[in-house]
Amino acid sequence: QGGLKQCLSEFKQQLAWVERLDVTSGQVADPVSQSASDKDAVDPENDFQREMSFYRQAQAAVLEALPRLRKLQVPTRRPDDYFAEMAKSDQQMQKIRQKLKSKQEAMERSEKAKQLRAMRKYGKKVQTEILQRRQKEKKNMLNAVKKYQKGLSDKLDFLDEEQTSSQGNKKGSANQRIKKGPNAKRRYKNQKFGFGGKKKGSKWNTKESFNDVSSFRSKVAHNKGPGKAGKGGKKALNKRPGKRARQKMKSRAR
Repeated sequence: QGGLKQCLSEFKQQLAWVERLDVTSGQVADPVSQSASDKDAVDPENDFQREMSFYRQAQAAVLEALPRLRKLQVPTRRPDDYFAEMAKSDQQMQKIRQKLKSKQEAMERSEKAKQLRAMRKYGKKVQTEILQRRQKEKKNMLNAVKKYQKGLSDKLDFLDEEQTSSQGNKKGSANQRIKKGPNAKRRYKNQKFGFGGKKKGSKWNTKESFNDVSSFRSKVAHNKGPGKAGKGGKKALNKRPGKRARQKMKSRAR
């Protein structure tokens, strides 16, 4: 103990209180009972009582130190435009932001994947229901056909149902075509190539065209027209001179 006191006296410095800011306080009165509590009153095993005693002692030290600081004209409130230095650097905070952003993006991707999986499951469910309904209708129709073939039934209702369903589909498709009309590509091809129809054999003779002789012209048919050479006709005049005449013309020009 003597050595400890000696060491304390060696490194102890006589500084002003404003440099040390140490406050020592003893037992603090309980605000409920308004009386100083003994040491035995606080149960060290009871966390709530122990923490409350620490809190009251710190509060009493603050109430004792604040008037002394004001007396020494030391400011005790932080100014409104005071910016404290961050414990972490800007680079570290940027890394944290990037990490949080990547986590958020991963969560969004996982959520989108869940939605897509749910939509696929729903689509598969609808598709299986449609296939099952079609198979059931086909099976019922085959059973009805078998009963009719065996003579167990004389009703042909299944044929009427099939025809009405096919007619309904055709009407629906025709209505869609009427409402929508041809697209731009089809319109361009119709304008360029026509509206379809039979192309092969369009120039063949028919019974009516064979018997129709109104456009027949005998002069043209028997080479008797102008510019045609026939037995009694004359040759068309050739305005170009012959080879000999052209050679003579050339020699004269020289």
